[in-house]
Amino acid sequence: MNVITTFDAKRREKQIKHERTLLREISIKMLQESVKKHFGQMKIQGGVYMQQGFDEACYDVAIEAYLLGGKISKFGLRGEGMDQVKLRCDEEMKHLIDTLYNFWLYWSEIGVSNSIDESFYYSCEYFVENWWTEGFTNGMKRHKLRLH
Repeated sequence: MNVITTFDAKRREKQIKHERTLLREISIKMLQESVKKHFGQMKIQGGVYMQQGFDEACYDVAIEAYLLGGKISKFGLRGEGMDQVKLRCDEEMKHLIDTLYNFWLYWSEIGVSNSIDESFYYSCEYFVENWWTEGFTNGMKRHKLRLH
């Protein structure tokens, strides 16, 4: 007797396999260095214990942006430029940027002046776009080498 599987289950299985292969390309050390580079100067309410929680939140957003770039990289092989492909997932990237910014805004000692808040928003935006680009280029490389 044959086992009947649904299209959604097969698609989810394939997506998980693709994400696992993409995640092999990055390391915790890369994530730590990126967070330190982008957000090392920010003060956090709660001290060192809370800093670990913030770092983990940044790691989560970085991984999501990385996977989003890797998932959408297939359109780059079909002749679209990076900017055109980025427009395809503009809404998801905006959500990731806003999530990270609001998280940091709530728990950090920002909020004193609007210029600091605005510059920090740009830092969050650059952080997410940096990881999206990393995922996009690694995804393109995997597609070109037929490792997908």
